[in-house]
Order: sequence, then C-alpha cells, then structure tokens
Amino acid sequence: MCRSYGAPEVVNVEGDFDRPTLEAGQARVRVRAAAVNFPDVLIVADEYQMKAPLPFVPGSEFAGVVTELGEGVESVAIGDRVSGTCFVGAFAEEVVTATTAFTSIPDGIDERVAAAFGVAHRTAYHVLRSIAGVQPGEKLIVLGAGGGVGLAAVQLGAVLGATVTAVASTDEKLGVAAQQGATNLVNHRSGDLRSLLRAALPDGADVVVDPVGGQLAEPALRALRWGGRFVTVGYASGVIPRIPLNLVLLKGAHVLGFQFIDFVTHAPDELQRNECELLDLLATRRVAPHIGAAFALDDVVAALRYVADGKAIGKVVLDV
Repeated sequence: MCRSYGAPEVVNVEGDFDRPTLEAGQARVRVRAAAVNFPDVLIVADEYQMKAPLPFVPGSEFAGVVTELGEGVESVAIGDRVSGTCFVGAFAEEVVTATTAFTSIPDGIDERVAAAFGVAHRTAYHVLRSIAGVQPGEKLIVLGAGGGVGLAAVQLGAVLGATVTAVASTDEKLGVAAQQGATNLVNHRSGDLRSLLRAALPDGADVVVDPVGGQLAEPALRALRWGGRFVTVGYASGVIPRIPLNLVLLKGAHVLGFQFIDFVTHAPDELQRNECELLDLLATRRVAPHIGAAFALDDVVAALRYVADGKAIGKVVLDV
C-alpha cells in the first residue's frame, strides 16, 4: 500500500485492508504472480505522466485465476487462468479490473512467465512490428538491452530476422542479451558510444529502439544509415533527450514515438493482429521473458528498489 509519494521505501506491506469492489464488466483474480516494472517506481514517486490518487496498491501487471465475475461478464469464466494489466492494484493477493485487460494464459505456461510477458513483450513487439516495421536482414540497435522492454526487443528482433546490436551498461546484461539473440554487444560504459557503434556497424543501422533516453539517444541516432528509423519508447534514464534536428535532416531519419494507449486508440486492427501473433509465439515457446529476479510479496520494497537502482536484468517478479 502506498499512502504517500516517494522512494520505494514509502510502500508498506499491510495484511488487512478492504477487498476491492467488483463492478459490472470486471472480474476478481486471485493473483499468483506480479511483475515489477520501472513505471511502478515512477508512480510511487508521483513522477509518472499519470497520477495515482493516494492511497493505492502499486503494481500494473499480474497473472492468476479468476474467482468472481461482475455483471455482464461473458468473456471469461471462474477458474480461468489469465494475465492482465491495470494502472495500479496488482501487488496484492487479489486484483479487480475490467476483463478487457485480460489475456488467457496458454496451457503449460507458468503464471510467473505470463505475468512477466505482457507489458514488455507487447511494447517491444508493437514497436518492432508496427512502428519501426523491422524486416528480415535489417540491422537493429536496442538501447537498454538489459531491461524488460530492451531485452524483449532483442529477443523479438532476432525472431523477426534482424541482426541485433545490444547496448547495455554491464557485461552481465550483455551476456543475457547474447543468449536472447543479440549478435553485437556494446557496453556503453566502456568508451564513447558513437565510436563503439561505428565500429560495430560501419554501414549504419536501419532501426534504433530507445527505451532509455538520456545521453545514449543522440549517439544512437548518429549510428543510423540514411533513411533509418529511430523509435523513442521511454526514458528509463530519467532524462528526456534533446536531439539536434540537423541530424534528422542530414540522415533523412524518421523519428517515431510509441505510447501504448495511443496505439490502442488509433490502430485497433493492427493491435489485434500483433496480439494474436505474439500470443502464438509464447504458446509455441519461440519466445519467453527472461526473469532475472524473484521476490516474495512481503519483499515488495526490495523488489521496487532493485528495479529503481537499475539492477534488473529482464523482468522482476513477485511470487504472490
């Protein structure tokens, strides 16, 4: 429970609180696992673009079993295994949310995997498939390749046939990126990123996916070939970069943005296609999230701190 904004340490574990009320179109889920994402840290700190009114239960991604249905719900049944997303509320034994946010968990897929899969892999797949339009044989640079979205973009980029260059802050993160399909590995703390990318990709890259922002964005943009695509996804560094527009002019670059809510609103048909393709990739085990750390629900503060400090590799989950 978050009763005041601030660092992860403001969150308290409370054993007795009112169960969330069930309304029409909603279902109650007994949570088995929840994933911890960087936006959860920002929401607790009141530094996210949307505000969660106090008090609230943090957490936006979960997997579990449906235990109760609200009026008018026909898309799921009691006993169904589902994963889902919500703005807040997932770090609890129960969550109540609209069933439109649910995805059926394929047979044989563990709840931990299902909880860790949704947000990062959806974001990465929509970015690669629809926004950047990555094609087989293209050269893809992924910044923040050790994080949830970054590592998912590495894995999915390789599945889509791209040659992936992973950029991360430690050799440990790059080692995991290599396991997920990255061909070129660049530790941006080992030297000048512009020079390192030029050495790795002398002819330039076709696509850059950037969930980090900050000082990495401009040298990555410079690494594009003429006519390349740069997709800004988020700012995990905490700094929104300012790009010299002459670079866009000189490179004929396409600078694109992705925000999930806008994609839902403006591209529903493409969204549905991507969702089906992505779920098939999970069900057939061609892709799966890398779970780098797991915590008990009682250790939620430690989990949030772990993510806030940039220690996470891939996804962090709570075993509820």
